[in-house]
Formats: sequence, structure tokens, C-alpha cells
Amino acid sequence: MRKVVSTIDRWSSVPIGAVGVSGTRALLGFVGLMFYVSQYADRDYLFGPDAVLPWREFVEQVHGNGSFSLYTWSSSEAWFQLVFHLGLITALMVTLGIGGRAGLALHWVFLWSLYERQPVLLDGGDNLAYLVLPMLLATRCYDRFSFSSGRTERLGRRLPTQVRSLATPLHNLGVVAIAAQMCLVYVVSGLYKVQGQMWQDGTALFYVLRVPEFTFPGVSNLVYHNDFMVVAGTYTTVMFLVYFPLGVLVPALRPWAAAMSIGFHVAIGLLMGLTGFALTMIACDLVFLNRELGWAVSTTSKLAARLGRRAGKEKAAGETAAEVTLAEEPV
Repeated sequence: MRKVVSTIDRWSSVPIGAVGVSGTRALLGFVGLMFYVSQYADRDYLFGPDAVLPWREFVEQVHGNGSFSLYTWSSSEAWFQLVFHLGLITALMVTLGIGGRAGLALHWVFLWSLYERQPVLLDGGDNLAYLVLPMLLATRCYDRFSFSSGRTERLGRRLPTQVRSLATPLHNLGVVAIAAQMCLVYVVSGLYKVQGQMWQDGTALFYVLRVPEFTFPGVSNLVYHNDFMVVAGTYTTVMFLVYFPLGVLVPALRPWAAAMSIGFHVAIGLLMGLTGFALTMIACDLVFLNRELGWAVSTTSKLAARLGRRAGKEKAAGETAAEVTLAEEPV
């Protein structure tokens, strides 16, 4: 009984994964920003009132699906440009850690509205972003990698004690919700693949990498022309997806499972060109790498500071040598 009480006490008083979810927030904001920037030149053709999908047909689809989009509110060019650019600015704010939870909620609304305007551009990562961004609202995802972390802490201290006492349990619940969502994504994906004949006989990777839209010229053919790599890659993918939750449940295996997942999605981004999907999955995997991510950031900061000090010393030494040389020159 004491152990149960101690666990509940720790759960309600010690935040878990604050560094990891901060990384998730920053990278998800960057993915949204990347979507805006990559489509910026063609925004009128893709999302505007006179886009390839007519505005009236788009409105009918949104209402028929029981969904919403800010782009349905008006067919004027000015409204479209305003909403689009506000969404871009909000994505940048989330990436930099500005605006807090209000900015994060606005980013979700703007991003959902844009995705609804042109769903044919989506690659699957959007489905995960829809779910994870609201979960991040419960977490302390602005504690790190944020320009507003100090101000957020000061505002938090002004809240009533009863409200502040709920912050840590809500944060922990949000972190667990994201972790559970990731496990569900992997397991369901793996079980669906197991039912496919090509995944059972080890040839699925051969056919996937030969699809023109998912081919990396000069690289994909090196994989699908090698029988061993095709079979090994196909079976490894299925086993990894199905057993991923078991890996993250064991603390010693958790960073290795997350690192393998990140490597898996880096390969998807490179070989299949699904960059947005790969980065979204990697962003959500960061919740499993809290300690490791904190160590990497700390080590990088120390290394950057050391290099800065060395550069400063070399510059000072160079200036001193120049002054001595000038002083020794005859008048």
C-alpha cells in the first residue's frame, strides 16, 4: 500500500518527459511551418478562392463531413491571404516557443483549416498531428526550446495553489496519452501489414520502393534489386511495428526502441520522400527520449560554448600579435 501511495505521490508531484514533449512541440511546429513555406508560391492555386478545388465544392465537402475550416467563412481573396499568413506566423511562433498554449491551440485551428482545404496533399502525418497537438496543450511543452519559458513560469506562480497542483498530473497524463497514441499507431500499422500477403512472403518492400511517387532515384533501386535487403527489411519492419510497445515499456530498452523508430522514419523520409510524415513521427518519438534529448542538448550547448571561447581567445591573440607587429615597425 505504501508503494502505491508513493507512486501516486510521485506521479502528482514530479513532471515526466518535459524535455521530450518540448522537442515534440518544436518539431511539430516546424513541420507545419515547412508545409506553409513549401506551398507558399502555389498557395492561390492550391488553397485560394479560385483554387483547383472550387470554393463552393470545398464548402459543401466540409459541411458534409461535419468538419470546419476558417477558409469556408469567406470566398474573398483578402480573407484567404489573412488566414494563410496568420497560420504561417503561428506555426513559426510554435516552433520558436512563443505564445504558449494559446498559440499552440491557434496553430492547431489554422493547420486543420488548411489541411481541410486541400486534403489530396496530405501524407498521413497530418492525422497524427491532429491528435497530438491537443494532447500537448495539457503538457509543459514550453519548458524547453522556448523563448517564453521564463515568463510562463512567472505567470504559473501567480495562479492559485489548487490550479497549480493540477498542472503536474495533467502534464503527466498528456505525456502518457502521446506515448499510448504512438504505441497504438505502431501496433495497428504492424497488424494491418501482417494480414497482407506481400508482407507475409517478404516481398512488400520490393513493390513499395518501385512506386514512382515513392522512389529515390539511384538509391531505391539498390535496395529492391537486393533480395536479402528486401526480405530482411520487410520482416524487420513488421516485427518492429508490432513489438514497439514492449520495447518502450522496458526502461532499459526504451531509448533503443525510440532510436530505431527515428532511424526507420529517416529512411522513409529519404527513400520514399514522405518528409512531413517522417518528421511528424520523429517528433512524437521524442517523448520516449527525454533524458537522452536533454543530454544531447546540454552537450551541444557546452561544445558550442567551448568553441565560442576558443574562437574568442584566438581572435584576441591575433589582435595582440597585430598590435605588437605594428609597435615594432619603424616610424
